[in-house]
Parts: sequence; structure tokens; C-alpha cells
Amino acid sequence: MPYHSTPLDLAFHALSDPTRRAVISRLIEGEVPVTVLAEPFDMTLPSFAQHLKVLEDCGLIASEKRGRSRWCRLVQARFDEAADWMISERKRWTGRLDRLEAYLDSQEDDEGHGKSV
Repeated sequence: MPYHSTPLDLAFHALSDPTRRAVISRLIEGEVPVTVLAEPFDMTLPSFAQHLKVLEDCGLIASEKRGRSRWCRLVQARFDEAADWMISERKRWTGRLDRLEAYLDSQEDDEGHGKSV
């Protein structure tokens, strides 16, 4: 099966890194200049910028130049897509587990009444 990178694949890949998740957590509070965003991280600004590029390339954040600063903000739509996928998968697996539970309960009832399976 060939690998195809969808926007959702790229978003989950971006969120797999703890630095990028920390950036997202900070941006939840509101937009901020890159230099301020980079302060808590023990890395060079070019290294930090690579993390921002991954987040921006997958659509989780957007940035814009304002004067001499670059500002970053979250893009809610990509998060909504990821949340929708997770909700859909949860419903699917909950349904499967409910059917398994019902099946196991029916097997238990059959065994309790002396029937063999």
C-alpha cells in the first residue's frame, strides 16, 4: 500500500513532537511573535523555526510578517479536522466494543444455562 500524506497525516506527524505540542499549547493563549514563542526552548532560532515550518506546512499554525517581527497563530480548522476524525474513530470502536460485550454476555448466558458452544 503506497504512503500518501494527507493533511490529517501531516497534522498528526507535527503533533508527535513534544516541542511542537508545547508551541501549540502556548499559541492557544493567543498569537505571539516568534522570538517570544522561542524563548522557553533551549535551541537556536533557526532550529526552532524548523519546528514552526512543520506546524505551518501542515496547516496547524499560520504566520505573518508585521514590521520586523513574524507573528504566529493557531489555525482552528486543522484541529477541527483532527478532532472530527478522532470522534468518528471513537464512535466506531465504541460500537465494536459494545457488540463484543453483548456477544460475550450472550455466551456467558448460554454457558450458565447448560448449553454448549
